[in-house]
Amino acid sequence: MRRLLLLLPLLATPTLAPAQAAERGSAWRIVNRTGQQAVALVATEADVTGARGRNRLREPVADGAEKGFRRRADSSCRLDVRLTLADGREAVARGHDVCAQPLVSFEAASVQAAAPALPAPGRGRGRAERTGGKEAVLTGTGFLVAPERVMTNQHVVDGCARIMLRAPSGFRYEAVPPVQSNRDLDLAVLRVPGIPGPPLGFREELPRRGEGVVAYGFPLNDLLSSDAKLTRGEVNGLAGIRDNPNQIQISAPLQPGNSGGPLLDMRGRLVGVSTAVLRQQGRMPPQNVNFAVRADRALAFLRAAGVAPRLAAEGPELGAVEVGEIAGRSVFLIRCERSSNPPL
Repeated sequence: MRRLLLLLPLLATPTLAPAQAAERGSAWRIVNRTGQQAVALVATEADVTGARGRNRLREPVADGAEKGFRRRADSSCRLDVRLTLADGREAVARGHDVCAQPLVSFEAASVQAAAPALPAPGRGRGRAERTGGKEAVLTGTGFLVAPERVMTNQHVVDGCARIMLRAPSGFRYEAVPPVQSNRDLDLAVLRVPGIPGPPLGFREELPRRGEGVVAYGFPLNDLLSSDAKLTRGEVNGLAGIRDNPNQIQISAPLQPGNSGGPLLDMRGRLVGVSTAVLRQQGRMPPQNVNFAVRADRALAFLRAAGVAPRLAAEGPELGAVEVGEIAGRSVFLIRCERSSNPPL
């Protein structure tokens, strides 16, 4: 049986009685005393299972700083408030009545312990393992294809209760549903409000055998350093496993966590989306056999999803350093929180 590894501001307090303030909507604020920068905040109605919310921070909140918000008049006073910190941990205030107590203070003691290190998506055998198993937290890679639109693999974001993306700046953003995906192509596109960066440009024509390529992403994020990694290789074949016409075969090394990352030619144009590695096949282990979804298939998927990707001009040939710099502005670490670890 063949084995695959699938990669992977303060507002004035109203001088109204509490009931009147609640009717008109009220101001509330948070103060960050966690000892580190806060990069995201989500507030949802308390005690609602599976409730979702958007990131309400437009910029990080420094340790010791405050940030003000206004509650809609028709929304609940009792909120579950989740503050995401620069190191990925969270501070949580559950069931806080922001009408009666408009200041939510996050102290160092409220910071939750870090989640255990877990494998990246696709650590397992066979096609059925594309969803990444039953782990509570998975990581992969994604990249900008249009303003506020991020492409990745379908198996990276399948079954996620919440999808967070970390930008090169360290600031975090949350994807909002629905996720548009195609299981056969193993592609997905996310809508991520406010996420910065220039979209990568697509190459329209197919690459040729022997062309140099660069893979960029976040492999083995639970083991290696947290920065992005670059690997080089060549296009080895113009089809995937068993002549899969949606893929190309490459020798640029891929690891768990590379899933959904861009594959670029030596002019910085997108030629594929990293998706899989061939592992044990009988007694003879394959050596560096990796696959990417073809860029023309990704283009067709995006257009069908109503996304207008950018086509890249040919441009001069570049070195791997320059290609990596092009990718680095547009590539994000994706963190998928599964339903076994539901959001507030």
